[in-house]
Amino acid sequence: MGSIRSRVLAWIGRRYLARQQKNGFDLSKMSIIPDNLLTPLKRDGLDPVAELGRVRAEEPISKLDLPFGMSGWLVTGYDEAKAVLGKVTEFSSDFTNLVGNAGVTEDQNPGGLGFADPPVHTRLRRLLTPEFTMRRLSRLAPRIDEIVADQLDAMAKTDGPVDLWEAFALPIPSLTICELLGVPYEDRDDFQRLSTARFDLFGGAGASLGAMTESLSYLDDIVKKQRENPGDGLLGMLIKEHGDEIDDRELAGLADGVLTGGLETTASMLALGALVLLKDRSLFETVRGDDDAVHKFVEELLRYLTVVQMAFPRFAKEDMEVAGVRIAKGDIVLCSLSVANRDGVLGEDMEKFDATREPTSHLAFGWGIHRCIGAELARMELRTAYPALVRRFPEMRLAIEPDEVGFRKVSIVYGVDALPVLLD
Repeated sequence: MGSIRSRVLAWIGRRYLARQQKNGFDLSKMSIIPDNLLTPLKRDGLDPVAELGRVRAEEPISKLDLPFGMSGWLVTGYDEAKAVLGKVTEFSSDFTNLVGNAGVTEDQNPGGLGFADPPVHTRLRRLLTPEFTMRRLSRLAPRIDEIVADQLDAMAKTDGPVDLWEAFALPIPSLTICELLGVPYEDRDDFQRLSTARFDLFGGAGASLGAMTESLSYLDDIVKKQRENPGDGLLGMLIKEHGDEIDDRELAGLADGVLTGGLETTASMLALGALVLLKDRSLFETVRGDDDAVHKFVEELLRYLTVVQMAFPRFAKEDMEVAGVRIAKGDIVLCSLSVANRDGVLGEDMEKFDATREPTSHLAFGWGIHRCIGAELARMELRTAYPALVRRFPEMRLAIEPDEVGFRKVSIVYGVDALPVLLD
């Protein structure tokens, strides 16, 4: 999910960086995107920066200055974001929008759902959707329970502070996705590293693109092995049921989207959600409650945290008007999901976390045809992990002061670098 957004922003950044390189700048020390595009990716702790809230109130679709004469828009209003994300024929996410710009070529197409428009997108999503129904995913429930229990057991054996990011938040989705795809467990450390690197837009020009290339190269090899001997995971099932309808490159692209979209995003949710719990210990009782209470807690966390901060960039295919704003053909439109999910049209006090709030129609998983296909899998992991964590460690507390928690400075997927806790 987030990897696709990174690729598009990386393309914008490369155009900027190419110009700066001619002027003698050291690209290794520069952000992958220019400063004026960083604000939607910044936060104040768990909250979007105040500037975004002011923009939403005054101009929910505002002009976004892009380098080299490109024209863009930032959407911060909830209704406006849904309007943009729901327009299938008027906007495009297809990779061909990038070909011919800043040296981008057709053979660099990473594949997957995010850079595809109908009918290609429709065909690929049709192949994947059956694997993400609750009926199919239910077979993973016992394994998710086991993965969570194993991580908690390992944490209990540790003396002193435990890093919840490393010991809890990261391995749970990593092992779950490996189980889903049929990827060898021994490779999970590499993919945790690659997944984090690709979303970090503050790590230099080559870091994100290099992580994407390395990830796809590995998955190409996995697909070839699965083609020879299909397993019981998602890749094996797709090959056994639709092998003649999909080639190896498409399979690798789909696997890349599933792996990175379901790893870093869920890991960040687990870590930041645990931080919410630790900052208000009364929530421990809520999470120890019945399924309905846990469901409300998770849905409110998804809305409040919105770890995927930006939706897939959209390219206008025609001149149009959205919420009274004229958008020209070729314009790039970026929707800020994090601030849209704080919009007052969703209810009262949306800047606050309320574990008893009735679930809202939030945009944490996007909207429209590019809505995250793994949304229900993420919910399964969150609903399992949080109650298990607080039941196992009811006295758990932060090992540092709340203001010492290290948040990522600029990243498509928001999160922490570490979350040290004392368990008893």
